[in-house]
Amino acid sequence: MIKLNLPVLFAQKGMRVSDAEKKIDLARSTLYRLYNNEATRIDFDSIEKLCKLLDCTPNDLFIISDES
Repeated sequence: MIKLNLPVLFAQKGMRVSDAEKKIDLARSTLYRLYNNEATRIDFDSIEKLCKLLDCTPNDLFIISDES
């Protein structure tokens, strides 16, 4: 299963979802779904916004988990 690594990346930056919401144009509900790995899809625009916000690459955003 592919998951977003947002909890780790946000913690490294000392950032919360509410902080991210103020800095990038993504709805709070979308950010929470992404943060909690409840989203079923993500578009390229959102990936780009998160990468710029967190100063990371798409490779940093995603992890492969053995959990199903």
